[in-house]
Amino acid sequence: MEGRPGAGGRGDRLGTRRRGAAAVGHNLARVNPEAEDVLSRLVTEARQDLQRRRYLVGSDQFELAVAAYAPKDFLGALRTPHLSVIAEMKQRTPSMGVLSEDYFPADIAHAYTDGGAAAISVLTHMAGFGGRPEHIRIVRAATELPILRKDFVTDPFEIAEARACGADAVLLIVAALDTAQLKDLIAVAKSRGLAALVEVHDEDETAAALEAGAPAVGVNHRDLRTLAVDLAGSERLRKLVPTDIVFVAESGIQGLEDARRMREAGADAILVGELLMRSADPAAQIRELTQ
Repeated sequence: MEGRPGAGGRGDRLGTRRRGAAAVGHNLARVNPEAEDVLSRLVTEARQDLQRRRYLVGSDQFELAVAAYAPKDFLGALRTPHLSVIAEMKQRTPSMGVLSEDYFPADIAHAYTDGGAAAISVLTHMAGFGGRPEHIRIVRAATELPILRKDFVTDPFEIAEARACGADAVLLIVAALDTAQLKDLIAVAKSRGLAALVEVHDEDETAAALEAGAPAVGVNHRDLRTLAVDLAGSERLRKLVPTDIVFVAESGIQGLEDARRMREAGADAILVGELLMRSADPAAQIRELTQ
C-alpha cells in the first residue's frame, strides 16, 4: 500500500478528505474555442507525459510486463441483470480543483470493492487529474475487480502500458481522435486483450464509435461548452446503440434517482466519480446506487 499519514484508519481518511468538483466533458466537435482549448490542452499534456514515460522504458522489459498480466473480463463484469457501477477515482479535476486532499488509491479501491462496484476507473492523467499509471498497479494489488484506465489515450503504447500496469480496459474519446486513430486504437486494444470503452457526446460521435467497432459506448453527460450536465444524453443516444454493445452512462450521477433513470433508459452501467470521491462512505453510496 502507498505511504500514508500514521494517524487514522482507512475509513477515517475516506470520510474526511472529500471536496466537491465537476468532471470534465470531453467533446471537441462543435464546441466553442475555449472548450476546444480545454480538451486540446489535456491531450497535449497527456502526450508530453507519454513521451517522458516511453523514453524511460526498456522495450524488452516492457513487453515482458505486458505479457505477464492476464486481463480480466471488463465487459463481462458489466453485463449483469442489474445496473452495474464503474466506480471512478481521481485526485482532482481541471474545472474544480482538488477532490481529495489525501489520495490513497488502495484505500479507495478497497472501499469501492466493499461497496459492490463492478469495475474501477482509474484516472492516470497527472496534470489535470493528479493521476499516473502507477496508480493502476496500486489498485490492481488492492482488488480483483476489472480496472479501466481513464486518460486521453492517443497512442498504442498507452494501451500496452495499461495492460502492463494491470488494467483490463482503456477509455478512448471520439472527440480526441480522428477516424483512423479510433479504429486503430480499438484494434490495438483488442489485440492486447483489453476492452475499449469509447466515449461519445452526440449522435455523430456515436455513429463514429459504432463504425469504428466499439465494443462498449459511454455517453458523457457533461457539455464542455457550459459544463452543464444533461442526463438526457443517454436517453437520446441509447436507441442508436445495439443491445449487444455495452452501454455506459457517464458523469453527473448524483444519487439513486439518477441511477434508476439511467437504468430505465437502458444503460448497462453507470460511471460515477465525483459523487463517490465526495462521499464520507463510498461503499454505502455504491450500495445505494445499485438498489
